[in-house]
Amino acid sequence: MTNDKTKKVQAPEAAVTEAPYEVIYFAKKHRISQEDAKGIIEKYGANRKEADKAARRISV
Repeated sequence: MTNDKTKKVQAPEAAVTEAPYEVIYFAKKHRISQEDAKGIIEKYGANRKEADKAARRISV
């Protein structure tokens, strides 16, 4: 007999959504201006993977 408390439940993909970055945090993380960070966040929204890629392209 299995113990229901030990079972791991995987969340459906729709429930695993990412929130967009905060502008100041994102700018500091990638060492870019807040204006650039805001533009990237507006363009890519909650897609953090693509936002990080874009920031790496312009970072100093």
